[in-house]
Amino acid sequence: MVNLPSGLQYKDIKEGTGPVPPVGFQVVANYVAMVPNGKIFDNSLEKGRPYDVRVGAGQVIPGLDEGMKSMKVGGIRRLYIPGNLAFPKGLSSGPGRPRVPPKSPVVFDVQLVLIPGLDADE
Repeated sequence: MVNLPSGLQYKDIKEGTGPVPPVGFQVVANYVAMVPNGKIFDNSLEKGRPYDVRVGAGQVIPGLDEGMKSMKVGGIRRLYIPGNLAFPKGLSSGPGRPRVPPKSPVVFDVQLVLIPGLDADE
């Protein structure tokens, strides 16, 4: 387990072999988002397409942004995101999904699929 000064913790499930995303680059990732008891509240795999996000640009919660910055393409990482880096106002629940209370910790499993414009051997 890696512990960062921000309070974010992560564990690499599978170490990637590709490049690390430069800050500001678009990445393509799959994710499964859970409340601490393991119940899923969002899942890109169920939606049938990965998520596109610009790393370090504040397009996602701070803990997810920070956790993806050091990932390599092909990697899968479990992020343990403390409440102060998650959803300050919480999230309402979708059908059959748990609600995320304000400032509640969350867990994300993230797979970094691709960094468009960067080849694996760069």
